[in-house]
Amino acid sequence: MTLHADALGRLERWTPPSPDQLALKDRFLGHLRASTDAMTRAAYPDHVTAGTLVLSADLDHVLLNLHRKARRWFAFGGHCEPGDRTLVAAAAREAAEESGIAGLDVDPVPVHLDAHVVEFCDPRGPVTHLDVRFTGRAAPDAVHEVSEESLDVRWWPVVALPELEAEMHTLIRLARGRWSQRSG
Repeated sequence: MTLHADALGRLERWTPPSPDQLALKDRFLGHLRASTDAMTRAAYPDHVTAGTLVLSADLDHVLLNLHRKARRWFAFGGHCEPGDRTLVAAAAREAAEESGIAGLDVDPVPVHLDAHVVEFCDPRGPVTHLDVRFTGRAAPDAVHEVSEESLDVRWWPVVALPELEAEMHTLIRLARGRWSQRSG
């Protein structure tokens, strides 16, 4: 199975948690059905990306990175690469590369979708990342590192988060809910 086929099937089977997420699911599926290179940077101005929101084992902290170019706190994520066999593998790879934590427990079901314009990603001009977001859980003794893509990587208590975009708060709420369901 190709990465493209995996992404298409994974999103077709995914049940969105809200009407706005259903609208994004339809947009993402339309993009995937219209373009065989929808998963790559060659797809311009939109392409599918993958990310992971990392939570602590007790679900009380979230690991965020201060993105070097955007200078904002985000979950981990980025472009799919030729070696990625599945969308969840791309998300897990990005999280490991950007956080320094190997062996994250990544839930294979998307938790959230987001479409956002990125001004600095492509020399042709602004692009829209159609970001499929997963959630991962770190081991209690996990040690993180700062990658070249970040200015900082830090655990934040969910009750004392830095200034974040509204979608990040939604993602954190959904991710914590997903892990609570899996644990309960």
